[in-house]
Amino acid sequence: MRCPYCAHNEDRVLDTREQREGELIRRRRECLKCKARFSTVETLSVSFPLVIKKDGRREPFNKEKILKGLQAACQKRPISLAQLDGIVERISNWVIQRGDKEISATLIGKKVTHELRLLDDVAYIRFASVYRTFKDVQEFVETLEDQETLDIYESSAQLPLAPERTVIVEKSSNEAPSPRNRPADIISN
Repeated sequence: MRCPYCAHNEDRVLDTREQREGELIRRRRECLKCKARFSTVETLSVSFPLVIKKDGRREPFNKEKILKGLQAACQKRPISLAQLDGIVERISNWVIQRGDKEISATLIGKKVTHELRLLDDVAYIRFASVYRTFKDVQEFVETLEDQETLDIYESSAQLPLAPERTVIVEKSSNEAPSPRNRPADIISN
């Protein structure tokens, strides 16, 4: 590393610290010629894929564009910047893990929409209304109703935690035993 003060190429590392969960390494260095101290920061160089826009243009993936879109959708909502940064990081990691050289803006938009839907309903509706092109208000309402129906179906299809079993309860009088449904005991005695 070249010294910023005397331009000498030799130095020694005095201290090394990891920051942001190992994504960044900060090193404190000392020039061997002039004894000046300076800090350097090392980060992993990641190449993101190109984003294919709706009109066919290609542009580099940009985290800032996603963050700006999220901030616009979440304006005046009780959502912290840390939550938005977390969404941006999850989407960025998802894009990298796909391993594609190009990815469509539509696919990224669907991922952003999904993340917002989990975070805040109002922000989700705001983003979806801008991101998706609707002919009129009726089409927008129908799309939202279809999503709600899908949510109801997905939540009702949930499996029970414990299997049901029928237990016969005997009564002391001459009445017939009546079946009663209850979850199976998880711990047997």
